[in-house]
Amino acid sequence: MTLTIVWGLGWVVTSIEPTAYPRFKRLITAHELHLFFSPTRDELQWASDATDGDEHLLALLLMLKSYQRMGCFPKLEDVPDMVVDFVRRLVELPEDTLPVYQAEKTAKNHRGLVRKRVGVLYDQAEARRIVEQSIRKEAAAKNRPADLINIALEKVVEAGLELPAFSTFDAMASKIRREVNTAICDGVHDRISPAERAGLARLLEDRDGDGTTLFNRLKKPAQGPSWSHFKTLTKRLEWLEDLGDTDVWMDGVAAGKVTDFAGEADAADVAELRDYRPVKRLALVACLVHKARMRVRDDLATMFCKRVATKVKKAKQELEEIRLAEREIVEALIGNYRTVLKHIDEGGPVHAALVKAAAMTAGGSPGGGG
Repeated sequence: MTLTIVWGLGWVVTSIEPTAYPRFKRLITAHELHLFFSPTRDELQWASDATDGDEHLLALLLMLKSYQRMGCFPKLEDVPDMVVDFVRRLVELPEDTLPVYQAEKTAKNHRGLVRKRVGVLYDQAEARRIVEQSIRKEAAAKNRPADLINIALEKVVEAGLELPAFSTFDAMASKIRREVNTAICDGVHDRISPAERAGLARLLEDRDGDGTTLFNRLKKPAQGPSWSHFKTLTKRLEWLEDLGDTDVWMDGVAAGKVTDFAGEADAADVAELRDYRPVKRLALVACLVHKARMRVRDDLATMFCKRVATKVKKAKQELEEIRLAEREIVEALIGNYRTVLKHIDEGGPVHAALVKAAAMTAGGSPGGGG
């Protein structure tokens, strides 16, 4: 089975992020109706042979075409009216025909027929195992629930299994993500020494010169590339280094997780962080310190390069000015040297050579004598 999931017909939004779990969209174009929901002659014959009435025929065709499009069985009441009307008209059923089942046993039997036709297995236990395994593996590096759900969706489709309900993906992603993040925070906390933990805790209590907590200093961006700002940034790096070796704290933690945790701390204020459990609060602050340390280092390198570039540009300008001044001096010296030679060597070999050259030039010019 091949499952194609597109923005048009297959996206649902969780409480946090959009995922690729297939759902109907509100408006479906005529082209999409014909492309995805037109039963073939063979499919119509297959459905007719398997049913004993118009309602069941319509219901079975809708389940087949919906599954082919989305990889799961929607509730018949969730199938858009325009899709129902399109299929009903296409197979020439009466306008009052509705896709309903009088008995759940019939609906279950029809789902089995569809699975057999499209070649998919119905094994919810195996599907849930794949979902849990893939989410747990990816949760060590990824933090967005939508990313975790999308990866699990892909793995289930690759296994040729029917997709579990979206609530299964959502619940597993939430539960496993929480477990993994808790374990990561515990690990970060344990790698920080008691003295360093006390120092991080003081960031939320001690005040800076402007009256704000030292925690806010972690969020301050670099200023313009002046030497005074460079010195200030150097002092900030020394302050961050004194808080502890953040590389040790983040040992084994995926870069994406560090970035997400630091982003969560950066978006919160001190009052909000105090509502977190102590271990998580400390881990988030530690991640923010780690990212601030990296950022300050990058800012220092960038600022230094800009300052050096400014100096190099100024030096080149000064060098060009010196070169022009030296050239004027050299040209003046050469002119003076010629004048000196002319007077010192008057009547001598140099003077004779100059006279001879002048005579030859004059003699060879147009209209010259001789």
